[in-house]
Order: sequence, then structure tokens, then C-alpha cells
Amino acid sequence: MSNQPHEGYDPYGQQPQAWPGQQPYDDPYAAQQYTQNTQQWQGQTWETQTHQPVSAPVTAADTAYLPPQGYVAPAPDEVPEAPAPASDAGYGPATVGGNTRVTDAQRARAEGRSPVIEPGMQPAALTALLGLLLAGAAAVGTYALLVPLVALQAVTAAGWFRLNGMWPARQGIALGFAGALAADAALLVSDRSPSAILGTLGVWVLLSLVLQLRSHADPDERMYGLMATVAAAALAIVAGGYLAADADAVTVGAIAVAVAVLARALPLPTPASVVVALLAAAGAGVAAGAMTGLGTPGALLGAGAAACALIGHRVASYDYPSRFVHFTAGVALPLSAAAPAVYVLGRALA
Repeated sequence: MSNQPHEGYDPYGQQPQAWPGQQPYDDPYAAQQYTQNTQQWQGQTWETQTHQPVSAPVTAADTAYLPPQGYVAPAPDEVPEAPAPASDAGYGPATVGGNTRVTDAQRARAEGRSPVIEPGMQPAALTALLGLLLAGAAAVGTYALLVPLVALQAVTAAGWFRLNGMWPARQGIALGFAGALAADAALLVSDRSPSAILGTLGVWVLLSLVLQLRSHADPDERMYGLMATVAAAALAIVAGGYLAADADAVTVGAIAVAVAVLARALPLPTPASVVVALLAAAGAGVAAGAMTGLGTPGALLGAGAAACALIGHRVASYDYPSRFVHFTAGVALPLSAAAPAVYVLGRALA
């Protein structure tokens, strides 16, 4: 027997190498094994061995926070309920979407309703009471008139700020009321000269401007605060016209305003209510003029004062005011708005 190996026999068990894709074997079993090895070699590359294949896009749930090991989630019954955030009356809870809160007036306009609510009978009764106090104090004397007048000026300053949605606004209210007191003092010193009202008004406008310029608020807010402060001070100062007017004119005008506001609060349609209020004020002016010696011109004085008072009443009814507005601006604005008419008509008819 020859020691030479047979042709095609490898004593070390190695097979001739072939390029991928070639079929060097005639044995079906060897060909099948070679095919499997080739497919496995072709499927396992460096990239697939070192990196995990991405089978699906990463979602938010895959990146969510996972609790540390050993953490035991509480049972649904044991999870404490978060307290509901406190919200202002009439508003819903705050949101993170940046939606602005809608006021009652804006909601009323969106729904096609009127943003005007009149004060009603109770504020009208308080206005009438304050008007009668002014009329009676004017008949007594100048210093007696100061008591109800100062109360009127204080309520006017506070009510105007709240009517404009600025609350709390202690500095603005204090500034307006201080201007009214300064005007009253100037009237007493100058023997009730109307120039004291104009001078005080000019000084307080300048003072309000200086104070607003020192504010660190936004420019829009500073402008809004400036206008509210100037208007509140002007109304409170102008109310001092009762102190500058003739005593008889104050009596007739205050009584006419009291009657007009009460008539305006009656449950009547608005046009009819306005006409009734003016006629009632003219009649009250005639009656009060007969008592004070002013006579028939008292009707004109009463009607003029009532017309200004109804304008103030309308202003206090605008933009869904709160109950506080009704019992401050709703009470004071009719009388404060009527003060210039009482002074001018009183001097003209005297």
C-alpha cells in the first residue's frame, strides 16, 4: 500500500478554500453547511456586532423617567390628591397655555349682551341722602358744608379707581383725595374764588405726572395709571365747586340731583326713565327755588344739574362694575359731575 495520500484528500481536515458564492463541494451536506456559514458571515458585520439595530423610532414613552430600583409605586388609592389651585371669583383655574382671562364685560360683548349694569335703588338712595346733606349743610354755612363735601370727595376718588379696574391703588386714591383737600383749603383762603380750583387742578396734574414717571412699571401701565390718577383727582377737585357756588344754588342743585337719581332708578325703560328724571329734577328745582328765593330759574338749575348727574350715573354703570363700584362711584359720581353745573348756573341765574 502506498503511503502517498489519495488525490483530493487533506490529512489535516482542511478543505480547499473558495470565494464566496462558489460551490466547491459535490457533497450536498457539505454544500448546505457551507451555505449556512456563508449566510452567517454575511449577516454578522462589525456594525451589527458593536451597535444594536434600531427597530423603531424613539418615542416619548421610551425616554420617560424610570424610578430607581427598589422603588415601589403607591397604590392608586394611596396617591394623594393635589389641591385645586385657588382662583379668583368669576374666573376659572389658571392654565399653562397662555390664555388670557376673560372679564365679565368681555364675555358680555362676545355674547352680544350689554356691558352696562345700573347701580340700582340702594346706591340711588345713598346719593339722595348725601345730596340732602349737602343741601342742608349749605343752608347752615360754609364750614358745615365741608363735612358732607369731604365725604363726597373721598368716595369719588376711591370709586373712580375701582371703576377703572385699578385696585388696590392706595397712592392714587390718596393723591386724588389730597388734591381735593388742597382745593378746599385754597377755596377757603381765597374767599371761595374759582381760580383756586383751577390752580389746584393744574398743580395736581403735574404732580401726578412726576409720580408716574418715577414708576418702574411698563409704559402702557404707567400711562393708564396716569390717566386714572388725573381723572380721579380732577373729579374730586371739581366737586369742590359746591364750596365755591352760592349757597342757594347748592341747595337747589343738590335737591334736584337727589330727586333725579331716585327717578332714574325706577323700573322704567331707559329713555322714559331719563325723561322722567329730568322732569322731576326741574320740578324739584322750582320747589327748592321757591324756598330759597331763587324762584322760577330754579327749574333750569335743577334740570342742568340733573343732566350732569345722569351722565355721572351712566359712567358708573359701565363695564360690569362690582358692588363696591355701585356703592362708591355709583353714589358719588352723579353729585360730583353736577358740581360745575351748580356753580355756573348758580352764578348766571343769581
